[in-house]
Amino acid sequence: MEPFEIEKYKEIALHRKWWIIIPFLVTLLGGLAYTLITPKIYEAETLILVQPQKVPQDFVRAIVSSNIEDRLRTITQQVTSRTNLEKIIQEYQLYNSPSGSNLFLEQKVEGLKKRIKINVARGGRGGSAFSISFRGKDPTKVMQVTNALASNFISENLKIRESQALGTSGFLADELESVERRLMDKEELLKKYRERHMGGLPEQLDTNLRILERLQGQFEQLSTNLRDAENRKLLIQKEITAAEKRRSSAGLSLPPQGQEARDLASLKSELAALEAKYTQRHPDVIRLKKRIAELESGEPSIGSDSAGKKPITHRVDQTLIHQFRNIELEINNLRAEIKKLKSQRKWYQTKVEETPKREQELLSLKRDYSNLMQLYNSLLNRKLEAEIALSMEQKQKGEQFRIVDPAKIPNLPVEPNVKKIILLTVVLGLGLGGGLAFLLETMDTSYRTPEEAEKELQLPVLVSMPIRYTERELTGIKRKKALAFVSVGIGFILAALGIVFAFKGVDTTVNLIKGIFARM
Repeated sequence: MEPFEIEKYKEIALHRKWWIIIPFLVTLLGGLAYTLITPKIYEAETLILVQPQKVPQDFVRAIVSSNIEDRLRTITQQVTSRTNLEKIIQEYQLYNSPSGSNLFLEQKVEGLKKRIKINVARGGRGGSAFSISFRGKDPTKVMQVTNALASNFISENLKIRESQALGTSGFLADELESVERRLMDKEELLKKYRERHMGGLPEQLDTNLRILERLQGQFEQLSTNLRDAENRKLLIQKEITAAEKRRSSAGLSLPPQGQEARDLASLKSELAALEAKYTQRHPDVIRLKKRIAELESGEPSIGSDSAGKKPITHRVDQTLIHQFRNIELEINNLRAEIKKLKSQRKWYQTKVEETPKREQELLSLKRDYSNLMQLYNSLLNRKLEAEIALSMEQKQKGEQFRIVDPAKIPNLPVEPNVKKIILLTVVLGLGLGGGLAFLLETMDTSYRTPEEAEKELQLPVLVSMPIRYTERELTGIKRKKALAFVSVGIGFILAALGIVFAFKGVDTTVNLIKGIFARM
């Protein structure tokens, strides 16, 4: 059954060969014409490697921390911006053809942007790379534009990194200046607080306690001295009183010397107190001095004898009076010192009692100052790191884009796809020719063999005679066969040229044809 079917199809192909050959040749010629007429689109591609920074991260930490995909999206938006694309269009004259000159500038920019493709490929060890491709009709311009885009990517990457480093350094400098002002204000506040509460600071507590202890000892000593002076004063007063009594009992007319002495001593004590407060020109001081002078010049004498002789002055022992006055002055001085000592003791006692409060307030001020100092030191360290990173970026020692494979002039177009078109043309030509041949064969109702007639008519065939051709008919048949062989040969030649054209390009195909004709 299988050989019979193959022979049948062979017979159909031979019988309907023109219906197979002609559609095949027409389709093949149409496909070749389409590939030749359709504008050729060429593509150039460049590969760019993302090179890590040359200084180790342990020594200089990079400021730019975004990943390559995010940065590429940002750089792509900048490189494919309207301004940059307009420059490329004007520099390389991409739309100078009659069809392109009718387009608006926005349409040119949009069309150019669609022809740019960027693909990111990440390496296995953390290294990254990306490719930039561009399509166009002119191979030379395609190569030039691709290399220009790669240069723009490299320059934009450097600008972005340097700009980010500058921005970071400037921001840290501004923050550092602001924190420095706040720190100086806090230092001034702390200084004024210490000056305002000098003597009552927590670190002066031990000194204040020792001073209080010393003042307490002085107070006790002064109190003892005051009691002793008051006792001596009482003893002297008793002696003066006893002397006055003895003189009275002797019949001597004596003025009240004790009382006079006490009044004079009181006035002198009052004068000393006033002189400690006022100047010598004060009215009270002048009045007391005058009163004391009158008392001292007008001391009474103790009568005279009846004979009118020179009076004998009986005075109270001047030594006792002098001692009495000294003791009263000493008592006044002791009381003044005790009063002053109490005031000092109260002042230091207040400072000691306020020490916990001052300590809490000072602790709060120091805590704020310490926090600001830590923030200032942290910002200072970061600013120094940012300045080092900025210097690294300016010297191009950071992460860089390096062109590994620059774009070259493309030889083969990517559009139209000649391989695919030739293959589809061959398949379509053979399918169309074979389909037409098979369709005509199924529509043909004539008999080819006696067996077909017997089978169809149910009648036996008695005689079968072959067709007899004249010389002229035989010549025509030979011509047709020769034409068929030539057509088939031309078809094979066209198919071969199409295959060569698909795989080798236009230039190689033209050179091959020229070589064949040269050999002929």
